[in-house]
Amino acid sequence: MASVSFLLVAVILTALAFDFTNGFHDTANSMATSIATGALSPRVAVAVAGLLNLAGAFLSTEVAKTISGGIVQDSEVSLVMIFAGLIGAILWNLVTWLLGLPSSSSHALFGGLIGAVWVGAGGSAVRFGAIIEKIVIPAVASPLVACVVALLATYLAYVITRRTSARTVGKGFRAGQVGSASLVALAHGTNDAQKTMGVITLALISSGVLSHGAGPPWWVVLSAGLAIALGTYVGGWRIIRTMGKGLTDIQAPQGFAAETSATAVILASSHMGFALSTTQVCTGSILGAGLGRRLAHVRWGIAGRIAVSWLLTLPAAAAVGGMAAWVAGRGDLGVALVAGVALTAAAAFYVLSRRRPVNPENVNEMPASATKPTARSAA
Repeated sequence: MASVSFLLVAVILTALAFDFTNGFHDTANSMATSIATGALSPRVAVAVAGLLNLAGAFLSTEVAKTISGGIVQDSEVSLVMIFAGLIGAILWNLVTWLLGLPSSSSHALFGGLIGAVWVGAGGSAVRFGAIIEKIVIPAVASPLVACVVALLATYLAYVITRRTSARTVGKGFRAGQVGSASLVALAHGTNDAQKTMGVITLALISSGVLSHGAGPPWWVVLSAGLAIALGTYVGGWRIIRTMGKGLTDIQAPQGFAAETSATAVILASSHMGFALSTTQVCTGSILGAGLGRRLAHVRWGIAGRIAVSWLLTLPAAAAVGGMAAWVAGRGDLGVALVAGVALTAAAAFYVLSRRRPVNPENVNEMPASATKPTARSAA
């Protein structure tokens, strides 16, 4: 019993570590456009996002229930599998953060868990129907919906203000971005913090602390909210640069339209229990905002690299989660080996990131990987 209790604590701490990486990996979702347009200073932006992520964690638990009892058979899941799945998700988050790619932390988590459970308990323990309904379909539909909504919203914003001076328009929409970016941060906390809540709840169910089908206890909600808020405050500056400056040239009306569109899609999905990727929604809305402004510039090379990372996230995290489950399943030594490899890899990624650091002072510089932008007229 003592070893099981220790493993449960280790799983909970690993889940909170993932939540922390989720926070700094996804800070760009809510604040990249506001930082790019100057609506908020970088430090203020991440502080506001962190506080609202924490508040959003208390608004709903529908997504948490989807994870704890939706995509896998909770009765077949062991603590070792959950631990391995989290390792797969954390490592993929760190790889894409180093590359400055806004990939989905949500899909990294889903992939890690699916791979670990498949290896540890067999394919029958994975609910493929629920994965298609709750993950795959929203993953395809949500960025497209966000893109279209943001495109229309951007087009209307410029049409409505076409007789107003550019200075007045910019000042007004930058003020509006403070509210719209805050709403995205609140929605992000509502959706993404729940994923860690769901994992911890699944671990508690697997260890017999909670009954099957139980929702997350209050302390799980609080700890998950605090972890993602802290990660958000740290700021994933590499990804903020990519989304704010690399994908398209963002003006204040576009930023406001992108943020408002993303909020609507995220909150609607959270209400329905769809554990979609806030990263994909926000990236889709930024792309739509770029397409919605006449003569705007969209860098399709960067957009293509982001799309490739989206396609690779689920299978890559699943492969790492599966391998980790195979090694960790050999006993305590296997668990220790997986943890040691993960910590070593994390340290290596950090050292590599220091070679070309991105911070609040240079976050609005153009990414080195940016290709020559292509002009695109509004429809």
